[in-house]
Amino acid sequence: MSESRFFLRSRSARPLGLSFIVFFLFTAIANAAGGGDADHDPVRETIWQAVNLVIILSVLVYFGRKPVAEFFASRRDGIQSELSEAADLLSQAEQRNAELQRRLVDLSSEVEEIGEGAGRRAEEEAERILTDARATAERIRRDAKAAVDQELRRAQAELREEAADLALEIASRKLSDEVGAADRDRLMDEFITRVEPSPGSSEGADR
Repeated sequence: MSESRFFLRSRSARPLGLSFIVFFLFTAIANAAGGGDADHDPVRETIWQAVNLVIILSVLVYFGRKPVAEFFASRRDGIQSELSEAADLLSQAEQRNAELQRRLVDLSSEVEEIGEGAGRRAEEEAERILTDARATAERIRRDAKAAVDQELRRAQAELREEAADLALEIASRKLSDEVGAADRDRLMDEFITRVEPSPGSSEGADR
């Protein structure tokens, strides 16, 4: 604690001592310049100014050496700290860039996989639709063939029926033309006789 106080006092006393010495030197220079008016000696004045300059520079170097060194050391430390911070930021940026590049590659792979999956699903859907269409077409073909066959059979039955009716009508007309009225009556009576049951057969049926 006492050492720190002494250090603070010595550092606070340095500017005061430096100011006092500089003031003293400038006063001496002014006195020397004023005395030169009475007894002007250029060589002596030049030597005195050189001595004063050396003294001033010596004082400045002595008292300003450490603050200047501390300033440059502090500046150097600050620059090194800034460089270190910049290096850290650069490293973080590179890591972030690498992460983004990796995510971009992963995203590209995902997009490609999604595209391939969508393509496969589209192909499967198209194949399913084509299969359904083929099945539907086959079913329609079978139904149409069945309907045509049924309609053909119905038409054939109607034609046979109409042909039979026409043949019967032709035969009836031909028979009417060839057989007279008496023959028709006789044939009718014979037909009725054959169709009607005889009394004996009816009695046997009753038994």
